[in-house]
Amino acid sequence: MADYSNKLYQQLEQESGIKTGYVKTGSISLAQTQDRLISLKRIASRLSVMGIPCEIMAPKQVAQLHPLINIHDLVGAMYVPEDAVVSSADVSLALANAASRNGVQIHEWTSISHVTVQKGCVTGVETDRGQIECQYFVNCAGQWAYELGLSNEEPVSIPLHGCEHFYLLTRPLKKPLESNMPTIVDPDGRIYIRSWQGGILSGGFEKNPKPIFTEGRNQLEIQNLHEDWDHFEPLLSSLLRRMPALEALEIMQLVNCPESFTPDMRCIMGESPTVQGYFILAGMNSAGTSFGGGAGKYLAEWMVNGCPSENVWPLDLKRFGALQSSRTFLRHRVMEVMPLIYDLKVPRWDFQTGRQLRTSPLYDRLDAQGARWMEKHGFERPKYFVPPGKDLLALDQSKTFYKPDWFDIVGSEVKCCKEAVCVIDMSSFTKFEISSTGDQALEVLQYLFSNDLDVPVGHIVHTGMLNEEGGYENDCSIARLNKRSFFMISPTDQQVHCWAWLKKHMPNDSNLLLEDVTWKYTALNLIGPRAVDVLSELSYVPMTPEHFPSLFCKEMSVGYANGIRVMSMTHTGEPGFMLYIPIEYALHVYNELMSVGQKYGIRNAGYYALRSLRIEKFFAFWGQDLDTFTTPLECGREFRVKLDKGTDFIGRDALMQQKQDGVCKRFTMFILEDHDTDLDLWPWWGEPIYRNGHYVGKTTSSAYSYTLERHVCLGFVQNFDEETREALVVTPDFINRGEYEIDIAGQRFQAKAKLYPFSSLFTQRRRKDEMELSGYHGK
Repeated sequence: MADYSNKLYQQLEQESGIKTGYVKTGSISLAQTQDRLISLKRIASRLSVMGIPCEIMAPKQVAQLHPLINIHDLVGAMYVPEDAVVSSADVSLALANAASRNGVQIHEWTSISHVTVQKGCVTGVETDRGQIECQYFVNCAGQWAYELGLSNEEPVSIPLHGCEHFYLLTRPLKKPLESNMPTIVDPDGRIYIRSWQGGILSGGFEKNPKPIFTEGRNQLEIQNLHEDWDHFEPLLSSLLRRMPALEALEIMQLVNCPESFTPDMRCIMGESPTVQGYFILAGMNSAGTSFGGGAGKYLAEWMVNGCPSENVWPLDLKRFGALQSSRTFLRHRVMEVMPLIYDLKVPRWDFQTGRQLRTSPLYDRLDAQGARWMEKHGFERPKYFVPPGKDLLALDQSKTFYKPDWFDIVGSEVKCCKEAVCVIDMSSFTKFEISSTGDQALEVLQYLFSNDLDVPVGHIVHTGMLNEEGGYENDCSIARLNKRSFFMISPTDQQVHCWAWLKKHMPNDSNLLLEDVTWKYTALNLIGPRAVDVLSELSYVPMTPEHFPSLFCKEMSVGYANGIRVMSMTHTGEPGFMLYIPIEYALHVYNELMSVGQKYGIRNAGYYALRSLRIEKFFAFWGQDLDTFTTPLECGREFRVKLDKGTDFIGRDALMQQKQDGVCKRFTMFILEDHDTDLDLWPWWGEPIYRNGHYVGKTTSSAYSYTLERHVCLGFVQNFDEETREALVVTPDFINRGEYEIDIAGQRFQAKAKLYPFSSLFTQRRRKDEMELSGYHGK
């Protein structure tokens, strides 16, 4: 988005005739620690493959580019020469002028009372000057987006919160600073510095931000916030350490200019899940000018074409549920988010505020046994379990780009999954029930899902929910409970998106019922070869494959508890069962499993073990490996699509065309060859992939495989024409003939590419049937 904005602002002056203050200055991001330098190197390796020039440089080179900078505590820096500065007010004016020349009407000093909605669609806007009829409304009200969203007849929840943001302006230096002097970003010092009218403009993101209470206050009142020198003092000290020459400079003004921040530091865009035609673009986390051009482009595409030209799921409003809109939650979270913008973010860090919001009934029980928690969509999920006697404090502080402290703990959980039996609490899954009075449920689902759901009662089907282009809107498992009802299991963060998609595409039929039952069931994943023994003993029923085949679902008793939905699948490729337990029985069933399982070596496991297992089995994960631009044919899942059944479904035409033309990217598994797990930087995700020295894609997820004793990365390989950069067909032969390298923070490691899981090395045959039986659909 920033790259597009840069190009747009560059030509805006010419197009609009209004000066925007655009000056190509370049930017220098400073590193005071080795970890920060690694972080910059990871960014640099991604920028270079996007065609954005950048280089990692030594402190001495920084001094040559910006002589006023104190370099004594630096270990390196990243220089991006194409970066620029603009005057944001002038850019807004230029965009408004250009728009009005194209027929756009702009009403200044006009306040909106609310948006009118009929039958779930936008019909108009009520203002203090009368009504405007419209089909589309875009809420770009910044920190007022929250209140404006709630003012509608049908409220729209937009989770963001305002915070005070300070920057100072100085008088010109004795020798005025040139306007094209590089912008300095010093994240370890929490400040940024840029040239401004011969002097400097400098602000930052302090550790103790001040949230703004906008409720009931008008915009003018918020615009004129008071300066607070005591609050700004740490940032001022940081500025003087970085540019000692400013000591004698006269400060002109300290500006207190509010900004809005979101719960996960990413902006919010897209269409409301509850009101059709109501779009949002807000919560820019202080990067409104940088991202504005690109964000506007994506939103325009979304409104005109129905979807943007890139995968913007990480920015989609539907990634949040109503639970993130609590004002108290937002107030606390924004105080954590603002400092995090400049904090060093190593892989697998977690937010500390707004936690323990959605929990499984087993939370306290697992916590007492050493569970360490992560959060997804507000739901607490166990990462791993710290054995008694381990130093807990050290583990929580082990934030690193290298081998993490939990390495051996997760290794022992993986070993137990493969050799004995483990329990993982996976209650966070999104769970829907779809039922009807007649055959309506089956007919609708056959059209909405790509795999054949007309299966015998009790069977489970892994399937995608595709868009018109054949891309994954969702990847899920569906169990047929009886002739007229289905149980659907989706990734945790699909709760809002999937509900909205189904509601949008299902006919308005009173005989058709869609119910969200996520909260009704605790889900326990019983993984490992001894799972069958534990469950047989607890249910007095033989659970062997002859009696309970793969991908089968049956309601049965476990211990004293009745009505437990037992499914023969584990989402990992390992043998075992998923148990969907009505929540009032959860504690009883868990205690029984642990008690009976003791003699079989049972233990708790977490999501890190699950991740390692699924990645070494080459299972793709929605939201990470799969997105709305990935089709089943590109990730080896053609066998999960009913192309030859003669049944129509959304995305069928696009897949038929793709089958004829061939795929232009292919999901591939890489095993790192010359990588030292103990000493080298770890791959996490987003690392560039090189084939015969040419960039062909990037990794989407990775994990250490305890079975192969190597790192495994998953990602998509593309093939581009060298001259035209046009995408060419990627055949299995193209994959197999290449020499591959994975770039981790600028260092390339040799990798072996595979189109089938490495387990096939051991069995010497393709295990497509097994992949089908124990499929994973990233939760």
